Amino acid sequence: MTETTKTVFEKYEIRKSRKEKTAFMEYVHSVAADAGYECRIEKGYFAARNIVVGNPDTAKVIYTAHYDTCAVMPFPNFITPKNVGIYLLYQILIAVILMTAPILVLSVIFGICYFVSLGGSVEFVIGFLVAPLYYLLLLLEIFFILAGPANKHTANDNTSGVTTLLDIMTTLPEDLRGDAAFIFFDLEEMGLFGSAGYANKHKAIMKNTLLLNFDCVSDGNTILFALRKGAERYTEVIKSSFPSTDMLSVDVISKGVFYPSDQANFTRGVGIAALKKTKGGLLYMDRIHTGRDTVYMEENIAYLTEGAVRLAESLSEK
Repeated sequence: MTETTKTVFEKYEIRKSRKEKTAFMEYVHSVAADAGYECRIEKGYFAARNIVVGNPDTAKVIYTAHYDTCAVMPFPNFITPKNVGIYLLYQILIAVILMTAPILVLSVIFGICYFVSLGGSVEFVIGFLVAPLYYLLLLLEIFFILAGPANKHTANDNTSGVTTLLDIMTTLPEDLRGDAAFIFFDLEEMGLFGSAGYANKHKAIMKNTLLLNFDCVSDGNTILFALRKGAERYTEVIKSSFPSTDMLSVDVISKGVFYPSDQANFTRGVGIAALKKTKGGLLYMDRIHTGRDTVYMEENIAYLTEGAVRLAESLSEK
């Protein structure tokens, strides 16, 4: 484990409040300065604060990761990038649970009220209050999801991504540092707002630049590279830079894949994630957004760091 990774886990694993994010920004700025990069904060949608290291306007490749962390959830986000049907069914199931929970709560509350009042006029009160109380509870659920207590365990989502960026920054040879830039996006967990704002502000540059987004890369032995259509031209150089090993299998794919992260906002975006595989071959991600997000496979981070350096070297030669 590198020194920057140790520091992030010891001091900056939770990056949810404004104060926590500011502290992390200051740390990234110090690491960037020591490595000879310029670093700035760029504001985006909904007060997002993106950390920009290097010069994306002249870079041949941009490495990104979201640094914000989410509220702790009672159930994990379950993602199956190569089987969108299963992913959608899971999301529908979660939505049904969220919509049903207020009904159960109200049923218990009104049932108690009914028996306490022994009938009386409680039916009128129930009829008058049931709709507003239902929507109030639904809003409280949504608020809890977005602004509830911070998840204290963020090893995979997305401490793994930000530590990968820090390792690439400090490992990249000095003569290549002008060809690479790094962006730590804010508000990914809220709806990709940090990257959306950046993409909209820098349309001309970003539509022509390869962007590799590291999101949840430390819990799984299959490394997925989900290429947007505009990034297909980089397929071979990505494969040569990130070959499969005895420990890790690599899947570079552009069709029939869906990975919900910041690369979706960029024409030449590539989403990178670590996945597990069932005996039947289903690639999946679990544990994130819960207290079980504690798996940090150091070999994944080292592999991705080395591959990112090889990629930068290959692009600099063109």
